[in-house]
Order: sequence, then structure tokens, then C-alpha cells
Amino acid sequence: MISPKMDKALNDQLNFEYYSAFIYLSMAASLERQGLPGFSNWMRIQFQEEQAHADKFYHHILERGGKVTLDKMAAPQVDWPSVLSAFEDALGHEQIVTSRINDLMSLALDEKDHASAMFLQWFVTEQVEEEATADEIIQK
Repeated sequence: MISPKMDKALNDQLNFEYYSAFIYLSMAASLERQGLPGFSNWMRIQFQEEQAHADKFYHHILERGGKVTLDKMAAPQVDWPSVLSAFEDALGHEQIVTSRINDLMSLALDEKDHASAMFLQWFVTEQVEEEATADEIIQK
């Protein structure tokens, strides 16, 4: 059984993953309008990946006896002036996600919720890859 505190924190992240997906979809649209279909496609793939991350949180919450709570979200930014600015924002956003995942892991350990800690370990590893990939594109 999941604690109320962990349930709320995981639901917050579930909603943030959907927000992340919409940021990437908005970036994809902006890059497509700029005539950059390859970069747009990369962002659409990130959109799909973020939706898959949200789905993982959704199932984990339900499997642990929690209650999924979907919330409204802010509209993402619509325009990026360049590919570089979009990827710099993507990296900055992924750094925020990393911080949030680390906070969730700390909470899981404090709550002695080993099942959630094991679940979150995948995201800890994933965030290393997410940040490295965005940074690599920026450097190129």
C-alpha cells in the first residue's frame, strides 16, 4: 500500500510528465513551422517518450493501491527562435525533471517505500541519458 504522501508526490510527477510531453510537442510544432522536419521529429519522439513515462507512473500508482489524480496544466511555450534555443530549453527542462525524480527517490527512501524506490531507479538512470542526449546535440 502506498502512503498518502507518496501517492500525492507520484501523482504530481505523473501530471508533470504529461506537461513535459506537451512541451516537446510544442517544440516539435515550432521547429516544423521553421522548416526543420528532422528536429521536429526528434521532439515528437520525446513527446511520445514522455507520455510513456506518464503511463509508467499511472500504472505504478494503481498497482500500489493509490488513486490517480489528473490535474489541469499550464499551456507550454509556443515559439522557439532557433533549434539551439529549443534544445537549451529541453536540457533545462530535463534538469528540472531530474531534480524532481531525485526528490521522489528521497521521499521513497524516507517513507521506506522500497517498491517505489525500485520503480524510480529506472527514472534516475533515464534522466542521465536524457540530459546527456540533449547536451550532446547542443554541443554539436
